[in-house]
Amino acid sequence: MNPPFPPVPRRVLLLDDDRFMLEVLRDMFDALDAGSGPFEIHAESDARRALAILPRHAPELLICDLSMPDMDGIEFLQAAARQGFRGRVVVVSGLEDGVRHAATALARVLGLQVAGAFRKPLGIEQLQLAMRC
Repeated sequence: MNPPFPPVPRRVLLLDDDRFMLEVLRDMFDALDAGSGPFEIHAESDARRALAILPRHAPELLICDLSMPDMDGIEFLQAAARQGFRGRVVVVSGLEDGVRHAATALARVLGLQVAGAFRKPLGIEQLQLAMRC
């Protein structure tokens, strides 16, 4: 018999050029950690560095901001798909809803498993929901 939800991802890659947002996300994972064991979190503010560590870290969950300098979130997701990334993706952005919806549609077309798309700042309830998808 299959469990109702997939296993909770333990290896997580956080990608956001806003270091404060990375700390907020880390704090959320620390709060979710209670009783279920630690998460292996890698936080990165540079998309190119995140892309380089993606195969080594092999995250089960990627939380990706869309609006970043040099390489935006859409470009990152395209490159991650080319690398064969198979974990779940959560898209976060302060941009309008239509941009988030278009980015998630593209990610799905690229073969990525989108677990959610949320307006920043991401709430802990939204994070919990995305981790169950």
